[in-house]
Amino acid sequence: MIGAMQDRLDSALRAMIVHRAAVEHPFGTIKAWMGATHFKPGTLDEARTEISLYVLVYNLKWALAIPAGRQWLDLMVAGCH
Repeated sequence: MIGAMQDRLDSALRAMIVHRAAVEHPFGTIKAWMGATHFKPGTLDEARTEISLYVLVYNLKWALAIPAGRQWLDLMVAGCH
């Protein structure tokens, strides 16, 4: 079983490198912006909640940085009145 998994990983090395680069950027950004170097809660469920909140904020900051994101926010605010 382990040998089969290793064979799949070896054959998809390029895909893993690309995936790793795409995934590492948001986590590095989260760590830099929010100081998320360690999880503060003690349980796995609490850590999942914490990272979920960090990712939500990261995605909102990213979305609002593009013009369409700002328009979306304006529509959301207008709909609340």
